[in-house]
Amino acid sequence: MSVIIPAYGQVANPSLTVQKIDVPASDFNKVQQDAMPVKFEKTHAGSWQITIQNNLLYGNPRGDAVVRIYDVNTVDKFIEIGMSSPPEHQFWVAMNFPDIGYIPATRIDKEGWFDGINVIIANSDAQGVSISNGQRIVVSGVDLQEFVVGSYQVFGMEERTDPPAMSSGSLSIEIMSGDVSKNPFHYYPFYVTGAVGGIIAILLVLKKRS
Repeated sequence: MSVIIPAYGQVANPSLTVQKIDVPASDFNKVQQDAMPVKFEKTHAGSWQITIQNNLLYGNPRGDAVVRIYDVNTVDKFIEIGMSSPPEHQFWVAMNFPDIGYIPATRIDKEGWFDGINVIIANSDAQGVSISNGQRIVVSGVDLQEFVVGSYQVFGMEERTDPPAMSSGSLSIEIMSGDVSKNPFHYYPFYVTGAVGGIIAILLVLKKRS
């Protein structure tokens, strides 16, 4: 069984803005206090989608790949995605609001993210933000109150004295925004999440049986 997912690059839509950044492994070898936010070339308001592909090779069992997406207009307003080292593959989502603080949205302690499968964050003014770990939707319909994507921050170490979190590889962040009503594939990753999740579940059952 196979699932065919069309490439965004094949969709001609001049109303969309697409940016892609490859973050090297070395950027994760620091604690949060030492990691500086990096501005995107353009801000992304209204409807936007962020695709995260983790191709990092973890060098420390305590190492994490943490990505924070910051709002351009409000200090300390961000979405946090965390992916811990194999074999547990822990995955978590949190959000931070200045008037509320840090809010854990979900946490999966085992098999929460998967090699070769993208994490998708999609937002629209009407539906709020939804997040997929590639297997299923783990956060759905959260109102971020006009979240305008402006910058990102990555880190991966708990203590400065820890060994490097990552030894090689990279993590890609692709962000797309604009008039997504003209792009039928904007929410396509969420439509196929059930199918992909079913395939993964079957493979995991077969692997355990073998």
